Parts: sequence; C-alpha cells; structure tokens
Amino acid sequence: MDTTLYILCSMNTVISVRIDKQLKDSVKEVTESAGLKLSTLITAYLRQVVATRRIELYAPEQMTPKLEGLIAEIESELKSNKLSKKFDNADEFLTDLKR
Repeated sequence: MDTTLYILCSMNTVISVRIDKQLKDSVKEVTESAGLKLSTLITAYLRQVVATRRIELYAPEQMTPKLEGLIAEIESELKSNKLSKKFDNADEFLTDLKR
C-alpha cells in the first residue's frame, strides 16, 4: 500500500527596511490602535499593490502661512456672504472679471 504524505508549509521571508524611529513608533501606534501588527499592515499593502498593479501613496500638502491666510480670507467672505454672482458660462465670468 502506497502512502502519500502532504506537507503544508508557509513560506515566510523577511524584508529589512531602514526608517526613522519616530515614523516607526507613530505607525506602530496607529496599527496597534486598530488591533493590527505592523507586519500585517505592510503585508496587506503589498498584497494590494500586487492585486491592483498600482502603487498609491498619499502625502498631504503642508499648510503654508500664505495658504492659511487665503483660507481664512475665504472663510471670512463666506461668513459675511460676500459671494460672487452665479455665472452660466465661462464667457460671462471672464466679462465680469474685466469690469
């Protein structure tokens, strides 16, 4: 009688990455608060890259004093109801700008 033995094994590999300690601590805090391990997050992202064939990174723009000033100005105008009139097309808008 022939006997076949199946051995299931999981192939694990180690990736070593050098990153800033503060970044590692911060991301570890986020993952742990979600009940995940850092390696689980990294594995999930790598699986997503393979599945979608896309690398998507998000880097929010830093607020500059000039941008903060512009936003404050716009918010002030919105509160005081200083809004431009409504235009039906770009030509009307451009004509109004020239006045």
